[in-house]
Amino acid sequence: MNQITALFLADEVETVDMAMRLARGLDGYGRIYLSGELGAGKTTFCRGILRGLGHTGAVKSPTFTLVEPYAVNGVQVFHFDLYRLGDPNELEYIGVDDYFSSRCIILVEWPERAADYLPDADLQVHLEVSDTGRRLSIRASSDHGEDIVRQIWVGAE
Repeated sequence: MNQITALFLADEVETVDMAMRLARGLDGYGRIYLSGELGAGKTTFCRGILRGLGHTGAVKSPTFTLVEPYAVNGVQVFHFDLYRLGDPNELEYIGVDDYFSSRCIILVEWPERAADYLPDADLQVHLEVSDTGRRLSIRASSDHGEDIVRQIWVGAE
């Protein structure tokens, strides 16, 4: 599958801009899993995706609620943060299967906390702190993910 590696994002503005570009390729659905250390920019990237879809309100990390729903221009978006997940089986209690069974956009921060429980992602986004900015790598894991990566790559060149 395609991979964009080592794109340097100098600041929060570039991070949001790249995520907004990604959002335009989603076509109303997709599973995006975001990994990286604390403070690497996962929630900022999610905010950019939501902004790219047209959301103008606040975007907070659902660290304690596990999921934050958004309805943006007729598209359902579910933003998960699994950092505080004690046991992947906890996802069953919030009905995670229902979220993944509908045509919507799913953003999951810290997917490794429930890797065996989650369905495959369309895109795997990894952010890491680098100098004064961050490095972004994106890996497509489906045909839909491949389409999105192609659109991002054209815009990133």
